Amino acid sequence: MRRTLAPLVFVSALLVSTANAADHHMRPGLWEMTTTSDLLNLVPLIPPDQMQNLMALAKQNGFELPDIQNGAAMSKACVTQAMADQKNPLDFYQNRSGCTAKNASHIGNKYRMDFVCSSARLKGNGTAEGTLTSPESFSGRTEFDGLVQGNPVQ
Repeated sequence: MRRTLAPLVFVSALLVSTANAADHHMRPGLWEMTTTSDLLNLVPLIPPDQMQNLMALAKQNGFELPDIQNGAAMSKACVTQAMADQKNPLDFYQNRSGCTAKNASHIGNKYRMDFVCSSARLKGNGTAEGTLTSPESFSGRTEFDGLVQGNPVQ
């Protein structure tokens, strides 16, 4: 169970970071994002050595793991003017962690994308959708069904 959690935390961090480029009407600047999940309540069970490995893996892929407390991951991301103006953010998050975005759509203040992950540790597919509720706020939902280190997860 503990080995299953570490890659899922990494994918959660990845998906949080993809949302920050989803709508071309968002305000550029430093965004603070909070992601909640029942699974994140289990992060304290990850042994320190595995957590260090997870942090190193995230850093290798250009990410820092968010601060995770009480089932919520808090992270910050800088949204540049170019990112805020972008209508199709696929290039921003393609092929991170072995995941590729497909069927991305952006209509008004809503976005949706499917993603497929096919790395040695992470295989499966999912969807991410969200709504920009103001130029400074969004809410969203991500679902994933597949294998993490060979263990089935949904």
